[in-house]
Amino acid sequence: MKRCSYLIIFVCSLPAVAQEGYNISFEIEGLRDTTTYLGYYYGEGTYLKDTALIDHTGKFSFKGNNKLPAGVYFVVLNKTRLFDFIVNKNQRFKITASQEDYLKHLKSIDEKENEVFFNHMRFMLKNNESVQPYLSILKDSTARDSDKRQAQASVEEIDNLVQNHQHVLVERHPDLLAAKYIMAQRPLTVPEEIRLATDKEKTLQYYKDHFWDGFDLSDDAFLRYPQPIYRQKVEDYLGNLFVQHPDTLLEAINLLISAAKENPETYKYLVWNLVLNYQQPKIMGLDAIFVALYDQFFANGEMDYWANDQLKENLKKRADQLRSSLIGRQAPNLIIQDLDKKPRSLESIESKYTVIYFYDPDCGFCKKETPKLRDFSNKTTLDVSIYAVCADSSLAKMTTYIEEMKIDHWINVNGPRTYTQHYKNIYDADTTPTIYLLDERKKIIAKKIAAGKIQEFLNNHENNTASSQTRTR
Repeated sequence: MKRCSYLIIFVCSLPAVAQEGYNISFEIEGLRDTTTYLGYYYGEGTYLKDTALIDHTGKFSFKGNNKLPAGVYFVVLNKTRLFDFIVNKNQRFKITASQEDYLKHLKSIDEKENEVFFNHMRFMLKNNESVQPYLSILKDSTARDSDKRQAQASVEEIDNLVQNHQHVLVERHPDLLAAKYIMAQRPLTVPEEIRLATDKEKTLQYYKDHFWDGFDLSDDAFLRYPQPIYRQKVEDYLGNLFVQHPDTLLEAINLLISAAKENPETYKYLVWNLVLNYQQPKIMGLDAIFVALYDQFFANGEMDYWANDQLKENLKKRADQLRSSLIGRQAPNLIIQDLDKKPRSLESIESKYTVIYFYDPDCGFCKKETPKLRDFSNKTTLDVSIYAVCADSSLAKMTTYIEEMKIDHWINVNGPRTYTQHYKNIYDADTTPTIYLLDERKKIIAKKIAAGKIQEFLNNHENNTASSQTRTR
């Protein structure tokens, strides 16, 4: 009796084992006897996952033993994406369509996820087509004011229809991916009493507190969407809601990473995208975040579950280069030969301010930037010296450049002829022209600044320094 009971349990468990993996079948009218591919979105790219043969009736299927990660996938034929569909919890379903018009005829058999998704796509396409004539009128500078008013009213009417459709979809199907994708992209609505309050800090705090409503940073389904909504959300959050200072941003970044860390895939994606974003930041001084991220997540082996040795070595090299030339750091000394082959030390310059100018005689941008820097050095009333480092080892080229640019009054040195480390190892100056600005103690106060902005920067620096000294008296 016991043996029989065991057999019944074993047999009953077989269907559950068989249901593991994925089996997505298709029947596309008009396709036959060819090869197709299963693709998916990930971040900013698209990738292929599986291959299938289409038979003479237009039937094919993608099968695998392991479940697919949730997200938006697509069918590819002859390097052309035919249509998108969603893969979520249920990974055994059938989709039918027609080559005549894929989106119009797309149907999901006995599967609500894609039924809702396809209807949503059709609704959005219809309204996008409806709004185009009105948008054209609004862009037309020759259109009458009355026509523009009517067009604006029509645009708002269609927009209200779309918003209502999205609201109903989310309310009815909150657990479907289509709903989650809509919620992730809807603008945040701030309550009127907060929006109209005179204290703007309250509005800002509301945005910070509710920015991630409806968006789970540990849900990797947000990585597999036609638009890189995960990256865009992170960039909007950090770029628009916080003072652009390394310490402030790092505090916010660590909170985001803590939320994403629950899932190794989102953990990896978020950390790596932050590394890429701050490796060459648009805002001066934020490269300190890259160094901090390297120290916190790569130097200690935290990312070893996906980062190989070569990647870590490249990141280390970049972090070490940036580390020694961050804003606020003591500028690494340079001792380099001048045209007379005499050593000229950066530390020996006694001016209140020092400009380090890395240039190449053959660089087109340098030929535009050097005259601007020369004009600044000739006109400024501040005590400033220019330490100009030529990237080319040719003294002949360097001599000609100095003569043509009329910069013989600068401290001109030849970068490769150095007594210290090569400047590229200790300064972020792989490209030319690159400018660093140092104070009288040789601390870096600006980097990668345009020559035409130096005077304005120093004026502000002088005023801020004076104000700071007044407050401390």
